[in-house]
Amino acid sequence: MTKITTQKLALLGNIIRQDVIKSIYAAQSGHPAGSLGMADIITVLYFYSLRHNPKNPKWNARDRLILSNGHICPVLYAALARAKYFSVSTLPTLRKLGSHLQGHPHRGELPGIETSSGPLGSGLSQGIGMALAAKMDKKHHRIIVLGSDGEHQEGNVWEAVMCAAKYTLDNLVYIIDRNYIQIEGNTEEVMPLDSLAKKYKAFNWHVLEINGHRYEEIINAIAAAQRIQGKPVVIIARTIPGKGVKYMENDYQWHGKAPNNTETEQALQELQQVRHQIEENAYEY
Repeated sequence: MTKITTQKLALLGNIIRQDVIKSIYAAQSGHPAGSLGMADIITVLYFYSLRHNPKNPKWNARDRLILSNGHICPVLYAALARAKYFSVSTLPTLRKLGSHLQGHPHRGELPGIETSSGPLGSGLSQGIGMALAAKMDKKHHRIIVLGSDGEHQEGNVWEAVMCAAKYTLDNLVYIIDRNYIQIEGNTEEVMPLDSLAKKYKAFNWHVLEINGHRYEEIINAIAAAQRIQGKPVVIIARTIPGKGVKYMENDYQWHGKAPNNTETEQALQELQQVRHQIEENAYEY
């Protein structure tokens, strides 16, 4: 991986963040904090690490990506559009009546959407089903599940964690958005989760911890996960909710609130400034 590669990814991530702001503003509904926080990870997946083909979305050998925390679908839609699964011009129809860009991903509505999601905590179980099926069919594609830290307050997540370890699903990678927020506040105040790393190790998973905004760390962790044998892999990614928009960063109130006109202009101005810094190699990524 080169400096040029990380710069290109950072520029794409910045474009995707702007798409998120624009689409949520147009809808006047949605979840900006988590969407912005996961933009770098989703950018790496769709533009570097995942095996996929926008021209053939149902390609049998593709890696399967499941978005368990479906409320951050604006960032998934933006990445799919920028990867040319469908037109970027569709993004402003987010959450509009009759739009294919529903408030949570719905399988069959758009190319590239593997599962429907909405009820939190179900994505890992869905991924385990796909991973087991791939093992039975002797297929070699990977299953990548994206989930939130707050989902771990759901009991079925821990049932899934046990199941994946029992069946040694080394074709499964679970990337956790560890941003410490949920709709009612800080996760550690609502229902403490730490130490997630120790918990997963106790359940016999291979654990990797990364900064979810450092492109090199993201790329290296996903590559390392592919080399692990005999265990499922969890990547605990420390992220900043609202990343890239200062007034949103680390503020749980932006978990599920759309910006108004003035706030949208400010957010886009900040992101444009970051873009210029990336282009001038004056931004740390």
